[in-house]
Amino acid sequence: MFKVLRRVFAIAALALVAIKGVFSFLSWVEKQEDPQESLWNDDEEYEDA
Repeated sequence: MFKVLRRVFAIAALALVAIKGVFSFLSWVEKQEDPQESLWNDDEEYEDA
């Protein structure tokens, strides 16, 4: 009985850590996209001039 509870708790903890990691990665990707967009916009402005 205790072995089953420990395994269920371990699986739940692992799932929570995995979900937190996914959200951290997605927020990092979102932060990485913002500066690149502004750089592309600056390049396009210089090409028009």
